[in-house]
Amino acid sequence: MTLMAAQDRSATERSQLRDLVRDRKDVLGLSYDRLAARCVDPETGVQTVKSSWLHRLATGMAVQIPDFPMLRGLAAGLDVPLGRVQDAASAEFFGMDVVWAASGEARALVKSAETLTPTQREQLQKLLESFTRQE
Repeated sequence: MTLMAAQDRSATERSQLRDLVRDRKDVLGLSYDRLAARCVDPETGVQTVKSSWLHRLATGMAVQIPDFPMLRGLAAGLDVPLGRVQDAASAEFFGMDVVWAASGEARALVKSAETLTPTQREQLQKLLESFTRQE
């Protein structure tokens, strides 16, 4: 793991990755130790997170912001697609939200999409749809 700044998320309301970890841990019926053992990066075969990191994340304490190998390991451990883990981490740690076009074929990362007005979200959706239209 590379050293990155720890982030205290208790001051923020975003908890997408935290919620994903808690929900999947419960669904899979795993302890933090057993979940951590499953968090193996499929590209390197290395366990990428420790049970203490998972516990701190799930309880809203300060944690190292996950890097890409950690996210790959988390996806494997949680048994979810990598994109789902990436989206949750982007939302929680960087305030980035995924906005999908109506077709579901295009998406965009938008900083703090929840702060957009309904009109702005509609305009963004139309912009995304314009990229998928055939002329």
